[in-house]
Amino acid sequence: MKGMTAGAALMLAAGFAAGAPASGGGAPRTVVICAPGFPGDTESARTTMEAFAAAAAAAAGWPAGSLDAVYHQTEEGGIERLAAEDAVLAIVPLPFFLRNGDRFHLRPALQIENTTGPEEVWSLAARRGAVASPASLDGWEITGRPGYAPAFVRGPVLGRWGSLPAGVRITPTASVLAGLRRAAAGEKVAVLLDAAQTASLPSLPFAKDLEIVATSGRLPGGVLCTVGDRLPAAEADAMIAGLMDLHRGPAGQEALAGMRLKRFRKLDGEALEAARSAYEKAGGGAANRAP
Repeated sequence: MKGMTAGAALMLAAGFAAGAPASGGGAPRTVVICAPGFPGDTESARTTMEAFAAAAAAAAGWPAGSLDAVYHQTEEGGIERLAAEDAVLAIVPLPFFLRNGDRFHLRPALQIENTTGPEEVWSLAARRGAVASPASLDGWEITGRPGYAPAFVRGPVLGRWGSLPAGVRITPTASVLAGLRRAAAGEKVAVLLDAAQTASLPSLPFAKDLEIVATSGRLPGGVLCTVGDRLPAAEADAMIAGLMDLHRGPAGQEALAGMRLKRFRKLDGEALEAARSAYEKAGGGAANRAP
């Protein structure tokens, strides 16, 4: 492969001796990337996914063609795809992991670092002067990308600000701009923004009508997980090690850039467990655990 490092080439040559998955007769394994509310769709992301799968397989010492990757922009699509036995790895944002991780026995192995860093800070924007405390939101709507996981919003994101009233309606949206327009117009809606969206807020023509009323602490942005025990330990270890080094070579850098990622890095297990605890205290977890 063009741009393959010498180390990756040696790993590929030694793959069969190291217990790498066989090519040819065996069906490829699949990494499922699910990012509800993010841009794109499965078909338009196909070329990007192919590039990532090829670069990841080479970095791990797996034979060419032994790994596939697929992207889903909805929670439902990701859930359906993860149920298939060939899905051995998952790359998901934190709310998806907390909401569905136990259901699919997702085991976090690495943390994702995007262009804003390995952590995410969420901000809640509302019409200027309309929200003084969580109690002010009774009867309001909170909308944003993570709205499909209400306990994530109530717990890890806004829990340190205070308890949200029972009358708050939490909804998902892929169009935070539409939500911000509604908020600026005086509707009873507050919008969750990630770090990149928050940084862009002052550039909006109606920014003067909005303000940030609450922010989360620093949370893991997303995680790479193995799916149960579908992938043998030796192969999982090789893949995890390869992904840790993926950003060091040109092919890996290009594949990551296509996914708007910077690198994979060591998991912050303490931060992840703190987020899980806050999620469960906010009412999540038990209902999503596998029977």
